[in-house]
Amino acid sequence: MNPSKLSLRTSFLTVSLVVAGMACQINVGGPEPPAESIVASEHGAEQLTSNWESALSLETGEVRLVITEQQLTSFLLERFGRDEEPILRRPQVFLREGEIRIYGTASAGVFEAGALLSVQPIVGSSGEIEFKITTAKFGPVPAPEALTLVLSELLTEAFTGTLGSMATGIRITSLVVTEGQVAIIGSPR
Repeated sequence: MNPSKLSLRTSFLTVSLVVAGMACQINVGGPEPPAESIVASEHGAEQLTSNWESALSLETGEVRLVITEQQLTSFLLERFGRDEEPILRRPQVFLREGEIRIYGTASAGVFEAGALLSVQPIVGSSGEIEFKITTAKFGPVPAPEALTLVLSELLTEAFTGTLGSMATGIRITSLVVTEGQVAIIGSPR
């Protein structure tokens, strides 16, 4: 074969591989969710908001609120569904062993990886919900700060409502994460 034709073919193959690589995401692995999948509900995000509104309508007495994995997964899917390029795709929320674990797929440039954010919800001294991040991974490395900030903001919204007044409407006295749900007890402020 003619050396110039071989060189031309090699150059063409190299350029083709580079272009194909730029067009595709490179998956670098990362945390995988448990085998069971949380199926989002069409009305799960609405249920979450409705539950908060009902809790806030009480003027006296004890407020009890239960949030499920399905509601939180639906809430995140609905919020991320608004973005053309969401920071997290296919979110799955698992409530296990005192933690909220959010799995999904995230991208950074041409890299795509499994992501995990684990947080412990804590009742603060003023009766507000705070979140302590225990794990933040993007593939085999720590998650980018932008991912942890967005997820933290969305969790705060999910646990305090979409309106600022909802965030201060209830003084939380107890919060427990059990297998598949979060139970919140409080009283109107």
